[in-house]
Amino acid sequence: MTNNKGDIIIIGAGPSGSIAGALLQNQGFQVTILERQLFPRFSIGESLLPQCMEFIKQAGMLDALVNAGFQYKNGASFAYRDLRTEFSFEDKFSPGIGTTFQVQRGRFDKLLADEAVRIGVDIQWQMDVMEADFSIDRPELTVRNNLGEVISYRADFVLDASGFGRILPKLLDLESPSGFPVRQALFGHIEDRISAGSFDRNKIRITVHPQHKDVWYWLIPFSNGRSSVGVVAEPEFFQGWDINDQALQDIIHQDPSLSELLQNAVFDELINTITGYSANVKSLHGKGYALLGNAGEFLDPVFSSGVTIAMKSASLAADVLGRQFNHEAVDWQRDYAEPLQRGVDTFRVFVDAWYDGRFQDVIFHSKQQAEVKAMISSILAGYAWDENNPYVKNARSRLDTLVELCR
Repeated sequence: MTNNKGDIIIIGAGPSGSIAGALLQNQGFQVTILERQLFPRFSIGESLLPQCMEFIKQAGMLDALVNAGFQYKNGASFAYRDLRTEFSFEDKFSPGIGTTFQVQRGRFDKLLADEAVRIGVDIQWQMDVMEADFSIDRPELTVRNNLGEVISYRADFVLDASGFGRILPKLLDLESPSGFPVRQALFGHIEDRISAGSFDRNKIRITVHPQHKDVWYWLIPFSNGRSSVGVVAEPEFFQGWDINDQALQDIIHQDPSLSELLQNAVFDELINTITGYSANVKSLHGKGYALLGNAGEFLDPVFSSGVTIAMKSASLAADVLGRQFNHEAVDWQRDYAEPLQRGVDTFRVFVDAWYDGRFQDVIFHSKQQAEVKAMISSILAGYAWDENNPYVKNARSRLDTLVELCR
């Protein structure tokens, strides 16, 4: 393919960077990704949503993912004390793919990056972006490589897909408070040794703490007998514990059902923690740049929306850039930021309702209507931009009404 549309630099080779790179390369751009680390590397966010598959397919990477041997995923299960409920993503309201995978992000992110390279994207590893100048006609990035050499890169446009690194928000003073309370996650990968038949490994399990409804656990099984397990709470909840595997085990043992499920588990890897992960920015775009995924906004891990939002942002940005370089009139606020924000706002409504307990009242209600459950399942499957779904189009008012009916 002859690339002559323009030069695009993407900061970061994670899911949003690799998807955006592939989509733009396929349109005829010359794409360079600058990645600070070497892949594979550890990352959190292992439970994909079916909506992700649409973007992976659009980028031409679906076959590679399907053949990679990751854990199949068809839904989500929820537990609180003796209450149980589950959602099948194949029984959703919105059209589109209804299954996905649960992935070790090290392998998954490397697979997407390798696919981007196969498509023609130039990924340069161990490149640390230190400065960015967007006051000139062609943006300039100042980068240090792994040898300590400082290099300047010029581009026609820059996409920041740096995730929690948030390179351009920091360099350009774009960071803004998220509006969410500060929360902390304690997590790690374990050899789960869950007995056969006692747990549906095709679903992520979300468990509500038996005494604290704003504290919750995730359990994400992988295809190799291992799982990702974690607990999320406000930092005060963790006071008195050292951040280590014993602390995570002690907190797991506070829930009888999860403790029984993981009674034989081996905690054989480093336990991680992250605090204050929710983030926002003053603007998702500016002269010569746009922010993708977590570099722009991150809500909360409870509904596994992070990778979905990242890939949606990549798809939207690639489309707007394609039209811009074809000399069509585009408005990044109207064509990128606002459409992306509509889905983020839908997720936000449900995240808020999760932590104040209202959404939990809905999902654990004893008399669930199939049609309403299918609409909720669509959002949990990542189809938060489908405005044919009443719980997307009028998310807050619809959910408020549903909560009152359930209560």
